[in-house]
Amino acid sequence: MEPENRQVSIGRQCELLGVSRAAYYYRPRPVSHENLLIMRLLDEEYTRHPFYGARRLSDWVCRQGHPAGREKVGRLMKEMGIEAIYPKKPLSLKNKEHKIYPYLLRTLKINRPDQVWCSDITYVRMQRSFAYLTVVMDWFGRYVLSWGLSLSLESNFCVLALEKALERAKPGIFNTDQGSQFTSEAFTSVLKDAQVQISMDGKGRAFDNIMVERLWRTVKYEEVYLNEYADHFSAREHLGEYFKFYNEERRHSGLGKRTPSAVYQEGSEGLVASA
Repeated sequence: MEPENRQVSIGRQCELLGVSRAAYYYRPRPVSHENLLIMRLLDEEYTRHPFYGARRLSDWVCRQGHPAGREKVGRLMKEMGIEAIYPKKPLSLKNKEHKIYPYLLRTLKINRPDQVWCSDITYVRMQRSFAYLTVVMDWFGRYVLSWGLSLSLESNFCVLALEKALERAKPGIFNTDQGSQFTSEAFTSVLKDAQVQISMDGKGRAFDNIMVERLWRTVKYEEVYLNEYADHFSAREHLGEYFKFYNEERRHSGLGKRTPSAVYQEGSEGLVASA
């Protein structure tokens, strides 16, 4: 970004980079070196064992030589946007302004591209801070249609990723968890305007969105954990390169050793030919 560039406005630079103006002007609260280290440890252990709650993660972090009580770990987990995956009673009231939609994939056979898309958010560490990553992915071919990176958990970057994906195609169903970013009117209104059916995971059932959960493990181990992003823009550059590799070069055994791009394009061409 070049704040003093008189030929290209800040707004236009943000548009070209796929960054919202809010993200550009956002200044995160300082995070201590110790807390950043603990958050890195939490991210790695949670990626390995997503069913660990604050108590288990606190015990594990302490065994690594970084004393952190359950309350502190719980606060950091909330800041990171993660929670243990296991059936549990709802302990908080839902936002009455946010409608929760039923889960539509339980008995659905997904056998073609653009039948179901899905989205989620994960924590991404950087050298002196952290960011949040979202993707829009085609469930059938595991193809990443769009992605976004933000320094805050406001819904705007999820909406931008959704709008970008809808520029190229439209799914029959869109599945997410019940996070406030996805239940917000700003997000669901885009889907309703596009006449897309909305599906949401059951409360505490992150594996209802299993394809994105698998993607996060892949991205973390093959990209995020191998790099030290200097800042938000460095993270964007590296992740952009990785998603291009993931879509166009990385072959999946579950896809018959084909790439997500090949599966998505072949399936889409087949639908056009049969139409």
